[in-house]
Amino acid sequence: MPSKKTAATPPLELRDACIVAAQQVIAERGIEHLSLREVARRLGVSHQAPYRHYPSRDHLLSEVMRRCFQRFAQHLDSRARFDDPVQDLESLGQQYLAYAQQHPLEYRLMFSTTWPEAAGSPALVRDATHAFDVLRSVLRRLHGDTARAREAVELDALYIWSTMHGLAGVMNGPCIGQLDLRAKVLKQAVPHAMDRLRTGLGQPPGG
Repeated sequence: MPSKKTAATPPLELRDACIVAAQQVIAERGIEHLSLREVARRLGVSHQAPYRHYPSRDHLLSEVMRRCFQRFAQHLDSRARFDDPVQDLESLGQQYLAYAQQHPLEYRLMFSTTWPEAAGSPALVRDATHAFDVLRSVLRRLHGDTARAREAVELDALYIWSTMHGLAGVMNGPCIGQLDLRAKVLKQAVPHAMDRLRTGLGQPPGG
């Protein structure tokens, strides 16, 4: 019996193919080995072909990072939603930590990579700010939108972001496995941090 024909996946446009190849280079060899020449070699195109879309290696890296922030914001937006802003913040925190665990390369690119000086940087700043605005928008529901409240939103956003970033780094880093911590402690680490955040925000601990 003849097998059914399946539609072939259409090839990526060169602009998007360069992004995929760039992430492969970074994942396999490190960001210091990223170059337009290496991307062209992987794609089997002329050395000049990627320059049609990216004038320099920094422009390419800027676009890679920008798309990481876009996907990150989409991931945060896809969380379980709650009418209670504190519960919504906890859901957002869980979603943040899940992204860091599931997408370690993208997470490092966003938060541990020196930002390139390229013409694409304004777009990168815009999308990075949008990801941060997801957190701000939930805090506005908690604090309101007065001038005084806006300052509290900014301060609490930095407090929560730095807490989640630190927790993600510790829980996903190589050191924690060497600290002889009981499985029960590791399992409670994230809920405990969430309860501490509640306390820091002046809310009663969760159940």
